[in-house]
Amino acid sequence: MEEVSILIGGEAGAGVKRSGLILAKAFLYGGLHIFGTGEYESRIRGGHNQYQVRAAVHEVYAQNDKVDVIIALNEETIIRHTPKLRKGGAIIYDGEKISPNIGKKPEDVKLIDIPLRKLVEEIGGEAIMQNSVALGALMAILGWNLDVLEKALKSLIRRQVDVNIEASRLGYKHAREKYGTLYPLSRAAVAGTRILLSGNEAIGIGAVLSGCKFYAAYPMTPASPLLHFLAKHQLEFDMVVIQAESEIAAINMVIGASYAGVRAMTATSGGGFCLMTEGLGLAAMTETPIVIMLGMRPGPSTGLPTRTAQGDLHFALHASQGEFPRVVVAPGDAEECLTRTTEAFDLAEKYQVPAIILADKYLLESVKSVDPANIIYTPPESHILWEHTGTGEYARYKITETGVSPRAAPSAKNAIIKANSNEHDEYGYTTEDRETATAMMEKRFRKLNTLSKEVETLNPVKTYGEEDSELTIIGWGSTKGPILEALKLLKRREVDAKFVQFCYLSPFPHKSARNALQNSEITICVENNYTGQLAALLREKLGFKVDCKVLRYDGRPFTPQEILQNVEEVLLRVQRP
Repeated sequence: MEEVSILIGGEAGAGVKRSGLILAKAFLYGGLHIFGTGEYESRIRGGHNQYQVRAAVHEVYAQNDKVDVIIALNEETIIRHTPKLRKGGAIIYDGEKISPNIGKKPEDVKLIDIPLRKLVEEIGGEAIMQNSVALGALMAILGWNLDVLEKALKSLIRRQVDVNIEASRLGYKHAREKYGTLYPLSRAAVAGTRILLSGNEAIGIGAVLSGCKFYAAYPMTPASPLLHFLAKHQLEFDMVVIQAESEIAAINMVIGASYAGVRAMTATSGGGFCLMTEGLGLAAMTETPIVIMLGMRPGPSTGLPTRTAQGDLHFALHASQGEFPRVVVAPGDAEECLTRTTEAFDLAEKYQVPAIILADKYLLESVKSVDPANIIYTPPESHILWEHTGTGEYARYKITETGVSPRAAPSAKNAIIKANSNEHDEYGYTTEDRETATAMMEKRFRKLNTLSKEVETLNPVKTYGEEDSELTIIGWGSTKGPILEALKLLKRREVDAKFVQFCYLSPFPHKSARNALQNSEITICVENNYTGQLAALLREKLGFKVDCKVLRYDGRPFTPQEILQNVEEVLLRVQRP
């Protein structure tokens, strides 16, 4: 076998996600490419959790709809997930507490009965260590040694590591003796330099590389892991990381930090972003550069708080009262989360505008194997903190040809720095004079002349696959991985297609968009929302109407196979006489 998909399921608190990450790291240490993603309910304990790991000798971008092995830590896992098991797949379970004779199963299922609880009790371990026994058994039926699993356990387990390793050895021994190698999986001779990276971690690294020195946020799924990541490393990178009392406090702290002269950032989800919108307008009016990561999940209101969606695109484009220029960028994978974050910081500071990084739960919490050597990173530019050298009063909002005014921070020599949320003149004094109000609005929007040109140089619209193909799949954000996998599936069916990925959504990259879409005969837009928000944006900005929208809005991500099926149905309709 050149690839394998494993699903681990159990109740919340059973260590399902940690087990999935341990398995992903073990495969990584074995030289394979990895994609891992999980689902969980909005509960502290109870409810059902699952984590799926796909590992292959070739690069992988998304999970499959079918899995080869299910590790069932409870009966609910068998009931829920055996329909996802491929023909001839296997279930690892503890026959003393779980009956395998439940749920609808495919043909030729192999039942791998491992006494998980009994083996843990033999070594005096805790109940949660049954996971380590199951992972050891999995290594046995895949024909791998335990070296990579033990290395992964040492990397991710903080206490009783030796007991967990012993538990995995017992599971390995039992499965090897009773079942042998059932699914021999290829393994690289050299592990390589790849690392596992989630979207949240990549954005955090991007912020650090960008010189971010202040981060404030209030915890909210799926943005909380970014707060945890930066808090863990703040001393190492000379940052200040604060858990604020609310999202309103967080964005106001970030505006204050940026006003004081440092690069600053916050992150939240849709509900928290609602609370931040007045602060967003304050940053725009005071021309204070800030970066906001908006991690989308289904709404409205609380919605599905631990699921994924792409329903906040129009919200990000139009949030807050009034009109002002902003940057909205949507990375599609972990590598782009890092590089697009550095771009967001530079653009925000250079043009003194707010920048929004638009992501979602699927992208932020999934992990992918990444080779750091392949990440093209440009060190941050500095566009900040002029000293006032003139003899007159400092004009913080000086009307300039570019719209960008000389920015100084408090304590700058010979300058009093004013930040005014009212409309104001060049010096920051409140005004209701109509000529001044008109001039200031035009000044702020003149930034778009240069900002739009710069965005066009940042590869804002990327094309994959057969560039001359008449079939074009259009997407943005986290749909990138499943669409790339769907392209490979279409190729096997001798169907040529290309994927056009929109990375920058504001300023809208008109020139790049037209070039990418100009030869398209059949266009299909794939989005995780109900209304097809990117499709609507294309019609608004370009007058371009897609032929078909493939939409999902149940809180789950697309699978490549689902996209393939929808594309084939569209082709049948289009080609039918």
